[in-house]
Amino acid sequence: MKKKVLISDAMHPSIIPTLTELNFEVDYFPEITRSMILEKLHQYFGLIIRSKTVIDKELIDKGKDLKFIARAGAGLDQIDMAYANGKGIEIINAPEGNRDAVGEHALGMLLALLNHMHRADRQVRLKNWQREMNRGNELHGKIVGIIGYGNMGRALAKRLSGFECTVLAYDKYLKKYSDQYARETNMDEIFQKAEILSFHIPLTTETKGMANDEYFKKFHSDLFLINTARGEIIPIKTLLNQLLTGKIRGAALDVLEVEKFDKLNNEQELILTELFKLDNVIFTPHVAGWSEESYIKINQTLAKKIKLLKLA
Repeated sequence: MKKKVLISDAMHPSIIPTLTELNFEVDYFPEITRSMILEKLHQYFGLIIRSKTVIDKELIDKGKDLKFIARAGAGLDQIDMAYANGKGIEIINAPEGNRDAVGEHALGMLLALLNHMHRADRQVRLKNWQREMNRGNELHGKIVGIIGYGNMGRALAKRLSGFECTVLAYDKYLKKYSDQYARETNMDEIFQKAEILSFHIPLTTETKGMANDEYFKKFHSDLFLINTARGEIIPIKTLLNQLLTGKIRGAALDVLEVEKFDKLNNEQELILTELFKLDNVIFTPHVAGWSEESYIKINQTLAKKIKLLKLA
């Protein structure tokens, strides 16, 4: 009898034949509710999710025959990893599948930010031809601090190499990770030298709210900020404060502390309204890793890793 896999979030349709080739029976229910997952999960050998499905103790306990949970993407903050591992459930993700998309998106946002492209575009559409106020900053030769040098951080560093940037990388959990694109360093050097800062770290209890006002006070220079990681790393109150003081010269934000706008409290609503007024901030809706190509590559990455688990 074929082992069953439940897919509880929307994925590229190539995932079904890919898993079928691994001898799984696939149930693709992207609209399934949490209550339905809890009711059905006992039937399944594997579960594939994106970000909609929170994997907590309650859900894990229902998967009595569950052997793996696969996250179609990079972030694992929605999964109780320790509890799942304690139950003998393998956890896999696919940062290799969307690292190129994230690297390109981060670079694109940075170039747009440095050259005021978003503002200039709006002005020209209004037949407002403003050259001097849209004089840009060259990326060439800048010192870039990358926080987190895994798949995403390395992908951005690789793309920055064409601009002859000096890339300083800090990763608390890696050792000897200097390469042709970045030099391993400590936070003290990044605080001292960085002109551009980009976050590529997961959301954990340690990183949540990490980049607060005190954090930014440690930087010797005013800097441009990129965040394609997780919005909760930087409180939006801090973002507004540091932008208004000029410590953050401009921000490229693919993520926000609260991304479901109907969940904003009154203070967050007011702060976000003020952020929206600023010309030196670019927003995208958490799509840095969502290219047409990554949609397929994530499936391919997950399939390879599931096959290596030797559970099929």
